Amino acid sequence: MSNSNKQNLLAIFGLLFGALCWGVVWYPYRIMAEAGVSGVASSFYTYCIATAISAVYFAKHWRGLFAQPKSIIWLSLVAGWTNMSYVLAVIDGEVMRVMLLFYLSPLWTLLLARFWLKEPITKAGIISITVALIGAYIMLAGPFSAVANHLPIPRNTAEWMALSSGMGFALTNVITRKSSHLSIRAKSFAVWIGVISVALIFSPFVGEKFPAPNFFSLNNWLVMSFIAILLLAATMLVQFGVTQLTAIRASVLFLFELVVAAIASYYLAHEVMTLNEWIGGCLIIAAALMAALNHVE
Repeated sequence: MSNSNKQNLLAIFGLLFGALCWGVVWYPYRIMAEAGVSGVASSFYTYCIATAISAVYFAKHWRGLFAQPKSIIWLSLVAGWTNMSYVLAVIDGEVMRVMLLFYLSPLWTLLLARFWLKEPITKAGIISITVALIGAYIMLAGPFSAVANHLPIPRNTAEWMALSSGMGFALTNVITRKSSHLSIRAKSFAVWIGVISVALIFSPFVGEKFPAPNFFSLNNWLVMSFIAILLLAATMLVQFGVTQLTAIRASVLFLFELVVAAIASYYLAHEVMTLNEWIGGCLIIAAALMAALNHVE
């Protein structure tokens, strides 16, 4: 097997592994929630562990840490909110509804890229926006159910969090594209530090008391360390994958996350999707693929 084929296979594995991690990471976060730890607190501690491990691994790159441009602050805060709101959404919401609302992010990316980066929207982009909105309407309004909602809006806080996480992810993508001068390591640290910072900012607004480190049992620390290692591995392997493969191939492979989440939510949380969610979800996935094609063009 040639070296390029090996690189290709490793890139595909990296993206599938990343999708697998994000498709199941909600479950250990729910275990922490059942132990009395809020999503804000568990996000703070898991990303502290991830940052500590990566700081040791990338020790030789610390020299330029404080010489980064100011744009990294915005990237850090937006990415921090994206990750934390996603965690809060999957803890309290139905996993697949949360995932599908998050996967509206290509729609927001196309709009932000048009008005901020001045990138044109092609016919494929317009069609993908329309299909995504129809899919969201079917999933949220439930026109094929016995009792339909009057307004196609999220029905609880978790779903609003999922929607905001998808918007945050789109904004993160646009900021990342404007910050091409930043290294992958700098962007990774920015995301991890951002989650920690946003969790600290958000902690006073959480009803539950923010737990001190001595609150956690050994099992709690093991669960949070497992989450941190998952996040680290997913980040590194996904970054390698997206640098080796085209955008459309990466986008298709990322959709594996939805398959993993559907299977995991069924067997671990006994959640079953309704007809409206299946129809709306399929349209949202189709829109995501069209948005990826639009980006390649």
